[in-house]
Amino acid sequence: MGFVTQLTLTESAARRVALIADKQAKPAVLRLAVDGGGCAGFTYRFALGEPEEGDTIAETSGVRLVVDPVSVDLLDGSEVDYVEDLGGAAFKVKNPNAASGCGCGSSFGI
Repeated sequence: MGFVTQLTLTESAARRVALIADKQAKPAVLRLAVDGGGCAGFTYRFALGEPEEGDTIAETSGVRLVVDPVSVDLLDGSEVDYVEDLGGAAFKVKNPNAASGCGCGSSFGI
């Protein structure tokens, strides 16, 4: 496991992960993965979890963002943010590898 700069967790997202982890008495580690499916081909999946062997790790303010080796190529250069707006509050991925997206913001194509 190594720390890298190809992934970014914003301060806003780090604060939100820390708050959720504290409420659930879990470590402040956000796991981001890519699954096949969704309206554009791939979907993002978020969960609290522990770093595992082979994970790529980014850290902001003591909060870790971890990505598995299978998903990391699709997420290289991505930024994870936490956004609150009229549509609600959610983690958002700004992914430079996504050639297309969808209206829901949680699905993308390459």
